[in-house]
Amino acid sequence: MSSVNPRQFLLESDIWVVKVGSRTVTKDGGILDRDQVENLARQLAFLAGANKKIVLVSSGAVASGVGRLGLPGRPADLATLQAVAAVGQTHLIQVYEEIFAKHSKFAAQILLTASELDDRVAYLNVRNTIRRLLELGAIPIINENDTVAIDELQTTFGDNDRLAGMVAGLLERSSLIILSDVSGLYDRDPSDPIAKVISTVDVVDESIEDLVKDKKTGVSKGGMASKLAAARFVTMSGQGVVIAGGREQDILIRLFQGEMVGTAFSPQLRTLAPKKRWIGFSAQPNGGLIVDPGAAAAMSEKGKSLLAIGIKEVVGNFQKGDIVSILTTDGMEIARGLINYNADNLRKIRGCRSDLIEQILGRCPYEEVIHRDNLTLI
Repeated sequence: MSSVNPRQFLLESDIWVVKVGSRTVTKDGGILDRDQVENLARQLAFLAGANKKIVLVSSGAVASGVGRLGLPGRPADLATLQAVAAVGQTHLIQVYEEIFAKHSKFAAQILLTASELDDRVAYLNVRNTIRRLLELGAIPIINENDTVAIDELQTTFGDNDRLAGMVAGLLERSSLIILSDVSGLYDRDPSDPIAKVISTVDVVDESIEDLVKDKKTGVSKGGMASKLAAARFVTMSGQGVVIAGGREQDILIRLFQGEMVGTAFSPQLRTLAPKKRWIGFSAQPNGGLIVDPGAAAAMSEKGKSLLAIGIKEVVGNFQKGDIVSILTTDGMEIARGLINYNADNLRKIRGCRSDLIEQILGRCPYEEVIHRDNLTLI
């Protein structure tokens, strides 16, 4: 798959989606580091003044709430976490607003849950709102709505990486900059004294993903795995990604000036259509299909539709038009797609040739279980 120069793409991008992780804006003990927030906001204001449209995806609501409430540390139970996030979110946006105002910039708060990006109409409404805010000269500050979300609060690594990837995928001519607690993607375990940051990644393939897997178990570990997943999606959407150290001096300004810092991921020339971006990354699957090796190869290697004959097992209860995951027999997710049949009917026709569907169901509305136009490879 062909790619383009990621550093040049970054400089030419109209929109920078900047993701700031919790560890980048907190002190030891999980309390918000106001000095660091002010430093980042100053850099964002500089970029906005240099005619870059800025969207900020910022973690830190819980850390902000911990400090405001004088708690000894991050709570463990979900109800308290959500309450602390509610207090902290107002403080966090206030801090950003105060600093942006010093530079004659306006902050706009957007709180999202997965459901806003799961529904296609709501997904498009979110995109239109962000676009209009940028046209008005505001800086949208986006966070997952921690007061009602569950998965985000209970995870330790990768918070908001997926959300930032979704936001970048919404916006044409954008680049995603992920500010992390490490300087980029390393060519080996960062604890190794000879480990070096990889300057450029042409494509996020298996060799790149192996860099963040445990050598014994083969399981991805740490926050870098979620960052690579976001980078893979965004670059497949034809946009650039940079992972860089959020606490490095003037990191965003240095990137704007073309300095070779962090790890840059090349946009792919063969890109996903907007609908396929939503299917593959934003919409949440409601069930799954386990397919045989022949069907997996036909989809992955030849771009074919999924037929009933290739389905070995149906997982969950879903309706026609839902998004479902497609998995290999060893449990690896290889694609997602819009399903043409509900789960009950699929259980009746799985493993059957298409010309037998009418005989089994009394009608054959579709030969394909998932048409290739509604299928996104993962």
